[in-house]
Amino acid sequence: MTQKFDVAVLGGGAAGLSGAVMLGRSRRSVVVVDAGSPRNAPAAGMHGFLSRDGMSPRELLEIGRAEVERYGGVVLPATAVAARRADDGWFEVRLDDGRSIAARRLLVTTGLTDELPDVSGLAERWGRDVVHCPYCHGWEHRDQPVGVLATHPESAVHQALMFRQLTSDVTVFQHTAPALTDEQQAQLAAWGIGLVAGSVAAVEVTDDRITGVRLADGTVVARSVVVVAPRLVANGRMLTDLGLQLTPHPMGIGESIAADPKGQTEVPGVWVAGNVTDVMAQVVTAAAGGAAAGAAIHADLIAEETRLTLQVSSREYWEERYGSAQRVWSGKPNPQLVATVVDLPAGTALDVGSGEGADAIWLASRGWKVTGVDVSQAALDRAAEHASDAGVQVTWRQADVTTWEPAPAQFDLVSAQYVHLPAPVREALHRRLAAAVRPGGALLIVGHHPADLDTPVRRPPLRHLLHSAEEIATVLDPSAWDITTSAVKRQITQDGQEITLTDAVLRAVRRPAEPRSTGVDRP
Repeated sequence: MTQKFDVAVLGGGAAGLSGAVMLGRSRRSVVVVDAGSPRNAPAAGMHGFLSRDGMSPRELLEIGRAEVERYGGVVLPATAVAARRADDGWFEVRLDDGRSIAARRLLVTTGLTDELPDVSGLAERWGRDVVHCPYCHGWEHRDQPVGVLATHPESAVHQALMFRQLTSDVTVFQHTAPALTDEQQAQLAAWGIGLVAGSVAAVEVTDDRITGVRLADGTVVARSVVVVAPRLVANGRMLTDLGLQLTPHPMGIGESIAADPKGQTEVPGVWVAGNVTDVMAQVVTAAAGGAAAGAAIHADLIAEETRLTLQVSSREYWEERYGSAQRVWSGKPNPQLVATVVDLPAGTALDVGSGEGADAIWLASRGWKVTGVDVSQAALDRAAEHASDAGVQVTWRQADVTTWEPAPAQFDLVSAQYVHLPAPVREALHRRLAAAVRPGGALLIVGHHPADLDTPVRRPPLRHLLHSAEEIATVLDPSAWDITTSAVKRQITQDGQEITLTDAVLRAVRRPAEPRSTGVDRP
């Protein structure tokens, strides 16, 4: 069964984990998909991260994963290989281990790939004594002889000047870069930085450390550190099915996924953070970007949930839903209603949220005098047709149940099936429904249990509209009612798949009023 989450974070580096923590602390269901191979894994430690300076990259990830899990997040050791938007609007993400997950939003933090120059020995030393960033590695190589391998004039001069602040011995190797301008050569000369012509063939290594740079003509220049400017390419090609393409960096140093300052891409529902969108970001910058994206995603989900809540509470929504389909429900009575009524004598019944009338018609067929109430006239018109076909009489009434008030103590049975409203509105409705039950009568309220959020059933994921039976029962006075609450499992079939749902069921019987004392002793 495909697991469903509010947010899927693809990539578990500093950006992804920070975003996941932000979302988890906001009580969002979040999953982090990460294979555990961070870009900075070869480095002994990371730097420039306040309070975490010198910590190993893997230790930071371990701490971050624990924090995600502390707030209810899930970390999956896998790699996302494809993503698409399904017909129901959710994102489906396929993993390299064959599993799939679904999410309402995506936060992509898959980082980038450093494409190094094709020089023998360079890749093997990457992150140790072949480096690129003075802020990440410069202090650890201070006062050592540094060689800057030029592939682009601007980046080579920039790196040389930056490392010159850390050591007095810096040499630029022309390698494959175009000739430096007179101004660039003057800048290097001003700082005493050497310039060596000719392409580089390899780095010399002795006793597991760089000892020199070997040119194509065999000349070896003694160096302890080699600085390169890799081409920085975002790991985002698996998002092409969503319509996201890599775009060239303005400085010509690589490719990334474009986004606004909060990480939102041009594809609705997809955010990015860290090196996948900012190829120059350091660890602390990536973490900040992930946190900002997480907050933005949470705000976006709130906006959607608010819109959906207002929508499903409106008459227009239900008129359109019932008016645009031949039949919405199955036509069968709710099994919880059947179980409640089967042993009751027929009487008066109120069916709230009656829809197309299945429950009301079933009650009427068993001799009950039924009033069915719904906000949608289209539903009531269809229900009246079904009642006529069944040969039963039901009183149908159109009303907004969020404000409608039935007459008190008029019904032997009051039933409300799957009427989902925000808590204050829901509780007020349930109190009015309880007041409509005669002494000795029964109240039945059935709703979708919050456990259904963990199933793949297709419905708006409005967590705040779902409730347990125990939450429903809080509106009843235990001294006046005999109350039973339960969570009942049932099976449905969706797209050929058997799915188990959970109903929150409250059954309550109003106790008969105790006879008043006359104050006279009877013999």
